[in-house]
Amino acid sequence: MKKSILLGVATACALNATVVSEISSMDDISKSGWVFVSSVSQDTTKIVQEVKQEKEVKPAPTKEFSDEAKKWLRLAPVPAPSNNKVTPQRIELGKFLYFDTRLSIDDTVSCATCHNPDMGWSDQQTKAVGVGGAVGPRNSPTIINSAYQYHQFWDGRVRTLEDQALGPIEADVEMNLSLDVLIPKLKGIGEYVTLFEKAYPGEGITEDTLARAIASFERTVVSTEAPFDKFIKGDKLAISTVAQEGFELFKAKGHCTDCHDGFNFSDGSFHNLGLGDGDEGRVKVRRGVTKLFGAMKTPTLRDVTKSWPYFHDGSVKTLHEATAICGNGGRFADAKGLSSFIVDRGLTPKEIDKIVEFMKTLEGEPMKLTIPTVFPK
Repeated sequence: MKKSILLGVATACALNATVVSEISSMDDISKSGWVFVSSVSQDTTKIVQEVKQEKEVKPAPTKEFSDEAKKWLRLAPVPAPSNNKVTPQRIELGKFLYFDTRLSIDDTVSCATCHNPDMGWSDQQTKAVGVGGAVGPRNSPTIINSAYQYHQFWDGRVRTLEDQALGPIEADVEMNLSLDVLIPKLKGIGEYVTLFEKAYPGEGITEDTLARAIASFERTVVSTEAPFDKFIKGDKLAISTVAQEGFELFKAKGHCTDCHDGFNFSDGSFHNLGLGDGDEGRVKVRRGVTKLFGAMKTPTLRDVTKSWPYFHDGSVKTLHEATAICGNGGRFADAKGLSSFIVDRGLTPKEIDKIVEFMKTLEGEPMKLTIPTVFPK
């Protein structure tokens, strides 16, 4: 039987000081040949500015914001590799592919089945459900802001969206379609041949162009302005007093920013929350690094109200319970590999409620998206 490829694009809840070195800096990414898209339209059918030179792209002006605001706002442009600059043609093609169920063995499952825009770009299932009702080993993580992540999948086994894109297609518990079958299938669809030629002139339909097209669409899935963003920009009435108190608890007593920091509310690293489910997590990728046993990638908290259930095992349905686990020492304090950041902070139920009220302010308006209903023929 084909080896299952675990589902996901990002997510879990925290970082161990021992693995900070795994996080690449933006400078490192820049030196490795990445460029940055200065603006990605929320409506993926509109023209997207194509970056010509990395040095030509500058972050949005920040002088009008305080240092505190700069930390929490999405000011940096969306990163993209130099061989896959975001263009309207690539987004259009990638969007068709993302929602097309013909990328699965029985034409029933698409990328959007597990990463549904109406469900916080997740699926609100405990574990991912693929073709024929097959149940995957982990929860489907949201793909919001995944372009900003340094690692993909819960265990971070690949770095880029391009590297991630094809895994679920071949995974036997997901779409279960061999690329050796899919590529000829796509080549037999005339309108796809035309779309690929427009997006990647002269390159044809290959595994590489397929992955790059899907990744191009996924780069448009970014968080929109939320009430918290308006608050941090200076509108003190944008969120309630209770939410403001929750934000202070989030930063101080709760130590939530140990793992959920910056505009994406994620450190991009890996932590064991003491869930006790036995999943080896990151250690399967970093063999020999025993401290990474059970460690999973910290999820974004943007639109977190929509992407339940929580954690890699999908075992928690409410933000209150999730916050209690992360803030008060984990589900099992003696769990093997428990992150050093998962400490009992003594958060009271009332304080947890306030933190939850704050996290609700991270929900923005749905991105403008026209979902295809008619596909290439």
